[in-house]
Amino acid sequence: MALQTAEPADLQLGWSRGLSLTARILAVNLFVLALLGAGLFFLDSYRVRLIAERGDAARRQATFLAESLSLVAPEKRAAYIYEFGQEHESRIRVYAQNGEKILDSFAGRPPTYVFRDPDKEPIPKVIARGIDKMFDFLVGAAVLQPFAEPRVDTADAWQHVLKPKPADAVSTIAFAPDLTHVISAGSRSRDGRFAVLTTSNERDIRLFVRAERFNVGMFFVIALGIGIMLSIFLARTIVRPLRHLSRAAVKVRLGRAQEVTVPRLPSRRDEIGMLARALSDMSIALRQRIDATEAFAADVAHEIKNPLASLRSALDGAERIQDPALRKQLMDVAKADVQRMDRLISDISDASRVDSQLAKAKFEPIDLGDMIEQLLQAREDRGSDKDVNIAFARPRRTIATVMGEDVRLERMLTNLIDNAVSFSPPGAVVEISATLADEEVIIRISDEGPGVPPQEREAIFRRFHSERPPTENFGKHSGLGLAIARTIVEGHHGRINVRDRVDGKGGACFEIALPCAAVATR
Repeated sequence: MALQTAEPADLQLGWSRGLSLTARILAVNLFVLALLGAGLFFLDSYRVRLIAERGDAARRQATFLAESLSLVAPEKRAAYIYEFGQEHESRIRVYAQNGEKILDSFAGRPPTYVFRDPDKEPIPKVIARGIDKMFDFLVGAAVLQPFAEPRVDTADAWQHVLKPKPADAVSTIAFAPDLTHVISAGSRSRDGRFAVLTTSNERDIRLFVRAERFNVGMFFVIALGIGIMLSIFLARTIVRPLRHLSRAAVKVRLGRAQEVTVPRLPSRRDEIGMLARALSDMSIALRQRIDATEAFAADVAHEIKNPLASLRSALDGAERIQDPALRKQLMDVAKADVQRMDRLISDISDASRVDSQLAKAKFEPIDLGDMIEQLLQAREDRGSDKDVNIAFARPRRTIATVMGEDVRLERMLTNLIDNAVSFSPPGAVVEISATLADEEVIIRISDEGPGVPPQEREAIFRRFHSERPPTENFGKHSGLGLAIARTIVEGHHGRINVRDRVDGKGGACFEIALPCAAVATR
């Protein structure tokens, strides 16, 4: 039979078909974590907004100072700009109309900031600056020019102070030596008397971004570690049992071990556990079926050898014997052996096909009362029962109705009636009844034969088991009739057993219980 190679459309995989299940689990979980890690790069947009806000603030401060200086008494202007610079951590320079610097908040006062020499910073600061450069490169941050004080401290040297119109302001951003931001802003008063330049080292921008990036990075590392551990745990709980089940299934397929134990995983109540138990049950059923097939084949070989040996002996003797009467006797034996083999092969064929045929059969309502009545009438017409009488207690119509296949049910009843007749002495009565009890149709076939000992009541349903009455000719039965009957009954979801007669008389009573049609169709 050709293998099924077509894959259902809803089970097909695309680009991930080459990845193992463990790799897929890791990829899915790590992809989610990668989205979290992308937050490290989105911090750059916050840094850009923060720098822009600081630039706006610096321009507003420069404009405020340029306009407010004319309102401050000349002798208080130095203290005013110094206090303003201290409050905003800025250096403030004030120029006159001719470009001469007239005030400087750092002149004679402690500076509000000092540029740090990167060559003298500790290793952690150097590493942090290297990480900053890496992230600036990854996010495509704008490259800023290094900050440098002009050699001549005049308004001409600070061109951006002269660029704006009165009451306007401009700002520039540069890098200090340690890559922190330096924001300069310039503005002129409306009357043109003063030009103001503010400079501040906004170290907190870089420090804040580093701190947030560190926090997000640490959270990402922790989440990454947890995600990897959970992915490994999930992969182990899914992939490892599937791998064991796959190996066991391969062993079953290859048949390298007589008994392959498929782990049932009884502690798991999920789909993996259900799959494990289903595969275990399937392997057990397969092994039982294989064992039954092997035993059946061995029994067939054994049963066929007997008539073949008898047939060979009769034919060999017929060739050497000249006496016509004796030769005829041997030929009769050969014919009987041929008939026995024909009957045996027919029964073997039926026994081997009944399971598969019942699995595909379409059951229909069948009145067993009518079937038994017609079957007994046909037997009477053929004279099959000889000097044995059959009494049938005909039930009311539709009482004994079951769902089934008529040919198989008729074969089952024929086998059981033949068995009862063969064990009944001359003049005996075989009693048949069909009744409805507890939503089951109960059929009883009772004979007046020797009965069946309790220890043999299960063995008689085995294939090729044949305990025949002494008066019956050898080889008339194959030993498959009761086995076929049980298979047919169980294929109709019923049960069959043998026991003593209910009326206390000698003999055996075969009892068959089948679901009534009303129950079978629910």
